[in-house]
Amino acid sequence: MALEYAIRRVQVNQDGLKLNRAHQLLAYADDVNILGGSIETLKENTDALVAATREIGLEVSADKTKYMVMSRDQNAGRIHSFRIDNITFERVEEFKYLGTTLTNPNSIAEEIKSRLESGSACYHSVQNLLSSRLLSKNLKIKIYRTVILPVVLYGCETWSLTLREERKLRVFVNMVLRRIFEPRRQEVTGDWRRLHNGKLNDLYSSPNNLPVIKLRRMRWSEHVAQMGEERGMYRILVGKPEGRRPLGRPRRRWMDNIRKYLQEVGCGYMD
Repeated sequence: MALEYAIRRVQVNQDGLKLNRAHQLLAYADDVNILGGSIETLKENTDALVAATREIGLEVSADKTKYMVMSRDQNAGRIHSFRIDNITFERVEEFKYLGTTLTNPNSIAEEIKSRLESGSACYHSVQNLLSSRLLSKNLKIKIYRTVILPVVLYGCETWSLTLREERKLRVFVNMVLRRIFEPRRQEVTGDWRRLHNGKLNDLYSSPNNLPVIKLRRMRWSEHVAQMGEERGMYRILVGKPEGRRPLGRPRRRWMDNIRKYLQEVGCGYMD
C-alpha cells in the first residue's frame, strides 16, 4: 500500500517511448520497471521515484536493481554509467522480469531457450514415471500436460515465433512423447525402432505445442482488444512506433502471427 501510494504521487517524464503515450513506469507488487527513451530520461524518472518513496520510508534494493539498454545496436549505452544517490547500478545484457527473460536486442530466442531448459529439468524429474510400466499411457499423458507442458509454455501468449523456435519446440515435444509411447518392435525382424514423428502425432490425439500456443495467443489478443483505449496494454497492441525502420528484413511481429492465424481459420484480415 505504501509503494502504491508513492507511485501514484510520482511525476515521471513521459518523453521516452514513442508509442501512443505508453507508460514510463510499470509496477507489479514490489517489482518496478522504469522505461525511458534515453539514459537521461531514465535517470530523471528514477530520481523522481526514489524521492517519492524516501518520503514514506522506503528504500531501493540496490543489489536487485539492474538496468539494460534495449537496442539493435549492441554498442548502445556501453559508455554510460547509471548512478543514483551514490549507488551505481549494474548494466546487464538480460534479466528475468515476472518470470520472463528479457534481452537487450529484444529477442525471443533466449526466452525459448530458458523455457526449454526448465521443461527439460521438469521432464527428467518425472522421467521414471513416464517410463514405468505400472502406469497407463493416458496417465502418463496427463502427467505431461499438467506437469511439463505448463512449464514450457509459460508466457507463450506474448511469443512471436520463427520457424527455428517452432522446430525447437517440436523436438522437445517429440522427445517426451517417445518416452511415453516407447519404441516399437518389428514383427518380422524383431528389431526395436524409434517412432517417427508422424506416428507420434497419430498416437497423441491431442494438439501438440504449436496449436496450443496459437490458441492461447488468439485468446489473449481477444482479451486485450476488449480492454478499451484507456488501458496501456491495448494502446501498445494498436500503437505504431514513430521513426523509421532500420535497413534489412523486418522482424516477425506478434501481430503478424495473429493475422496469419486468422487467415488459417478462414477469418481473413481483421482490424
